[in-house]
Amino acid sequence: MNDPRPLVIHVVYSFDVGGLENGIVNLINRMPPERFRHMIVALTRCVPSFCERIKRSDVTFMSIEKGEGHGIKLYPTLYRLFREHRPAIVHTRNLAALEMVVPAWAAGVPVRIHGEHGWDASDLEGVSRKFQLLRKAYSPFVSGYVALSKRIESYLTDKVGVRADRVRRICNGVDTDRFVPVATRGEIPGSPFNDPGLVVFGAVGRLQAVKDHANLIRAFGELVRGNPDAARRARLMIVGGGPLQAELAALLKAEQLEQHVWMAGEQSNIPLMNSGMNVFVLPSLAEGISNTLLEAMASGLPVIATRVGGNAELVVDGETGLLVPSADPAALAGAMAALLADPARAAAFGAAGRTRVCAQFSLDAMVGSYLSLYETRLCAAQPGSAAAIQSRNALH
Repeated sequence: MNDPRPLVIHVVYSFDVGGLENGIVNLINRMPPERFRHMIVALTRCVPSFCERIKRSDVTFMSIEKGEGHGIKLYPTLYRLFREHRPAIVHTRNLAALEMVVPAWAAGVPVRIHGEHGWDASDLEGVSRKFQLLRKAYSPFVSGYVALSKRIESYLTDKVGVRADRVRRICNGVDTDRFVPVATRGEIPGSPFNDPGLVVFGAVGRLQAVKDHANLIRAFGELVRGNPDAARRARLMIVGGGPLQAELAALLKAEQLEQHVWMAGEQSNIPLMNSGMNVFVLPSLAEGISNTLLEAMASGLPVIATRVGGNAELVVDGETGLLVPSADPAALAGAMAALLADPARAAAFGAAGRTRVCAQFSLDAMVGSYLSLYETRLCAAQPGSAAAIQSRNALH
């Protein structure tokens, strides 16, 4: 191929609906196409409907269809792939893809960047010694790290032992032109809660254990059972699909909340779904920097989030929303009751959240940080290419 643009291969466990994956979509769609080419490699599968969110026609996708077991079995496949396509940069994300820096190194890829976006349900606080040692073992094969939050940055330097000058913190950004406040709560086709007299709490996220929708459902049950006004006016909308859908539906039935909660399923038009909410709730057990939380704040929604991971870096408690302990349904129910009872305070939170996102978490700032990282690392790895990159950038 004669295309002179450096190729970035993004390696992920899967390319499907999720915050990490949505961040890649935003990055590629927003990055100037003349700077880099992109390829997405999913160790399991690139889901076609999700791939359609990438609007550039020059991005290619590859599904490896990994089965159970250690990823070392994929080393020959990834080695051949990297040798064939000759990427300038391989960018892996999270522990599930980290080991692929080894075949990238063996294939002579000059820059291997690894992004840490957060932990999953098996290691909520990043305390697993096994996972720390795994990250340490692969560290020599990584050129540089991206940490999505201050907490993850500290984890890499303090627990894994990565030198601070090898780690760069880059927060997710949000499209503040796409996610905008609405004057009044909008109607959503198919929603049972379009009555303007209702107050709709909403959550957006894949239905998996780390997102802890079960805690949200139990908290909402406490809210409506203990508060006649809440029983009359409060409703809950859960947007997302995933492996726990049947389990959560059973919990709704056990809590006798079928008339108060709408499981909206997977939705592609998240701005529309946000427009149908009055308050956004994020009940996660662990988070990096949450895309859905940023999108809710950009939409002018007051937010209630658990005090985990990077949430406290986004939400100013008592100013843009409320932070509560994780896995504490009583605390979450109390926060929902507080905003239900004080709509003026809720509106002030929403306005302050929008202002904060526009000032500190724009997509342009995120893309600029990644461009700087890619080009700096590539120039360091290939000194002869520095002048070429600088010359090309000067033309744009």
